Amino acid sequence: MQPLTRAVLGVALGALGLPANAQGAAPTYPARPIRLVVPLPPGGGVDWMARQTAQKLGERIGQQVIVDNRAGASGNIGMEVVAKSTADGYTLVLGLTAHYAVNPSLFAKLPYDPVRDFAPVMLVAATPLVLLVHPNVAARSVKELVALARARGGKLAYASGGNGSASHLAGEMLKSMAGIDMLHVPYKGLAPAIAALVGEQVQVSFGVWSADSGHVKAGRLRVLAVTTAKRSRALSDLPSIAETVPGYDLSVWYGVAAPARTPREVVQKLNSELLRVLADPEYRQRIEAEGIEPIGSTPEQLGDYIKSETAKWAKVVRESGVKLD
Repeated sequence: MQPLTRAVLGVALGALGLPANAQGAAPTYPARPIRLVVPLPPGGGVDWMARQTAQKLGERIGQQVIVDNRAGASGNIGMEVVAKSTADGYTLVLGLTAHYAVNPSLFAKLPYDPVRDFAPVMLVAATPLVLLVHPNVAARSVKELVALARARGGKLAYASGGNGSASHLAGEMLKSMAGIDMLHVPYKGLAPAIAALVGEQVQVSFGVWSADSGHVKAGRLRVLAVTTAKRSRALSDLPSIAETVPGYDLSVWYGVAAPARTPREVVQKLNSELLRVLADPEYRQRIEAEGIEPIGSTPEQLGDYIKSETAKWAKVVRESGVKLD
């Protein structure tokens, strides 16, 4: 999936994404450190991405950007923290597909509204998940894993970062589309899920290359494929699951938002500085090496994208039968 193409970033960077009044907007902002909430535990791929972005953004604005991990309840805790924070630009969130577009369909009572309670800032980047197995699993391809799962009749266990997480839905999509059964084992975040896979407490998981490539390179895990419809530009040697299971397509996108009613000039300031971060060659090289594709957008484009993705994932959740209280 490529929610917004590189062309969007190219056009935005051509003018540095600045509206007519942005360079002179909010001249005193920021006057103190900014908190960037991550609704997941430290140590995973999202945490890594947040810290890369926070470092470069801090260099751009001349203030420290502090990553604050607020894990729990499938990301709802961290999202609620930001939704209820003062709308002054000093508390932001780096949320994922699940937090903005999936959770509204998973939870009967969500403690925040992704549209009403947030001011979109930017769609920063997107990345595929990677299908991982323990080296002792007798499968070196998606085809072999599907065959093994069928032969073992639901005895293969796959770990996820929690009920309703992207890694959970990735597994449910594979089960449904490949006609197989696997046992779902949820953990409180993707990092402990991958730790369980390394420890062979489970046999399969869906990870993020930026966080889990070290395990693959060290031989502790084996990577089989990416979850996007086509091969990732940065991980071109890896096949896509769709090459074996036609139509399979899932990726994770990263969006920065502020509390609703954050002044527009502050949102525009953040957007323009984040565009400059995406234009930084060192930053781009670093995240692209980890299979993450920089995107860039206007606040309005992220707002529209959240709405369209929410409709898309409502259908996926409905068909999967997953529901959380």
